[in-house]
Formats: sequence, C-alpha cells, structure tokens
Amino acid sequence: MDRLDAMRVILAVVDAGSLSAGSRKLNAPLPSVSRKVAELERHLGTTLIVRTSRNIQLTSAGRDYVEAARRIVADLDEAERRASGEYQTPRGELAITTSVEFGARIVQPIVLAFMEQYADVTVRFLAVDRMVHLIDEQVDIAIRLGPLADSALHAARAGNYRMLTCASPRYLDRRGTPQHPLELIDHDGILFGNPSKFWTYHVGGDELVAAPCTRLSVSTAAGNLMAALSGVGIARLFDYQLRDEFQSGALVPILTEYDGEARPVHIVYTRQGLLPLKVRAFIDFAAPRLRAACCGESAGPLEPYGSHESSEQL
Repeated sequence: MDRLDAMRVILAVVDAGSLSAGSRKLNAPLPSVSRKVAELERHLGTTLIVRTSRNIQLTSAGRDYVEAARRIVADLDEAERRASGEYQTPRGELAITTSVEFGARIVQPIVLAFMEQYADVTVRFLAVDRMVHLIDEQVDIAIRLGPLADSALHAARAGNYRMLTCASPRYLDRRGTPQHPLELIDHDGILFGNPSKFWTYHVGGDELVAAPCTRLSVSTAAGNLMAALSGVGIARLFDYQLRDEFQSGALVPILTEYDGEARPVHIVYTRQGLLPLKVRAFIDFAAPRLRAACCGESAGPLEPYGSHESSEQL
C-alpha cells in the first residue's frame, strides 16, 4: 500500500464529504477510492470513517489521523515546491476563488491578463457564491467582498464597492420614485440576500433597514440585475454591475443620498512558511487592477486580519 497516496485519498474523501464526491475530485473510479480507504483502515487496524447513505462521518481516530495526514501532505507539498523552484520563479498551479458575478465581471479578465504575463503559472479559478475554506480546499487566494472578521489569514485591501438602489424607468413611471427609504414599503422589490445587509441605509447618522415588499426573490446577483431590468421592482445591486445600465438609462439610481459607506474588497491568502512567488506575483499584479476596476482606493499593506469570513460574498 502506498501510504502517501492513501493519505491523499482519505483527505479528498473527507474534504469532498463522501466517497463518490472524493472519487470525482480525484478523477478516480469510485471502487478504487473505496478500496484504498478500506486498505488504509485495515493497515491501521481501526475505522476512520463511518459511511452513511448520504455522507461520511469521521471517527475519533479518523479525526486524529486526518489532522496528522493534512500536516504531512502540506509539508511534503511545500518541500516539492521548494525543490521545483517555485520559490525562485512564479510557476505551478495557482488556485483562486471569488464570487460568481464579481468573478465574471472583474476578476477573470485580470486572471487572464496575469496568465499572459506568467506563462509557467496555471490557474484553477473557482467562482462560487459560498465561503471557500482556503486550507481545506487547497486554494491559494480568495478575493472577497465585505468586512472581514478576525483570523490568522492575511489580506491586502484592493478597492471598494457600494450597494446601490435602482429601478427601471418603466417601473418608476408606473409606481413613482421613493424619496425616503421608509417609502420603500409601498413599492415592489426584488429580494436578494439578507435584507439586513443589502437594504441598509444611513439616515441622520443612524442605520436604517428598509426594504420594499418582495415581489420576486432571486438567488444570484445576475438574476437580481435581470429582474431589475425587466421592471418588476426596485433592487439593491452592486455598483460594478450597474455602470453600463446607468450610462444607457436602462436603470435609474434612487435614494442615493442615503447610501452607506463603501465596502472593502480584499485579496485574502494563507501563509505557512515562505510565500510562493506565484502568490506574491498575483497579489502584486491584481491589487492595482482590482483597485482601478472597483474605482476604490490604493491597495493597503499585506497584514494579518482575522477569520476568512466576510459579510457578503456575491
């Protein structure tokens, strides 16, 4: 039995949440993955995972083994990066994650330009509307929207974005234009995300949560924009979605005097030992371009910030 291979298999299964998902992640046949897990358990003389119809659960011994295996594999990967020269020149796979809409509009063009400049770097680009755990999912860099909580990760400030209220001229002609956030209750709205985060206004120095009556609920930022353009109701959208729509007049900004402060965009990364040059190179390349694309302020220094969770990631 190849013990290192077995460690990578059990880690893939645990991170993916099931044997079948682990086999897909490894691009390996399910029977082969199941056999390797069983061989590892026989070698150790203990059960590592409890299989259910939908997922797996680690036993106490499994938790201890997976924690140790993760350290071993991480140390080996770093040794291989050193040996291959990854700390001398940018090369190897760079895994980047961000949200779907922000990724499509802002981040992916920057990634493609980076790849043109650094031919020895390949990129795994993960655009998802969920929080990605950098270490568990083996991701090098996350570009995140919103305030960051405390943790041991590192972050570079790379611009700002705003939430803006808008509607189509057709809707406003039909229903009128609200002049105060409290007037939204008399209007149809498009619900996207948590109202306490997306429909917060600043009135007289205080924060006020005020949302219209939900006419349509959507699950994506792109769907939110499409619904606003259709005239179904008032929406709160990200400013990076609205430049062309405001310029063309397809959407009209409203309640602008009550908009809150700009929210930050951060490049987030882990640091265990030396920082690979591919990561350093991408941060240096992407930060000013993100700042320009977001119309934000200068990217800040690379400082530790707290937990890698943010209030928005859309």
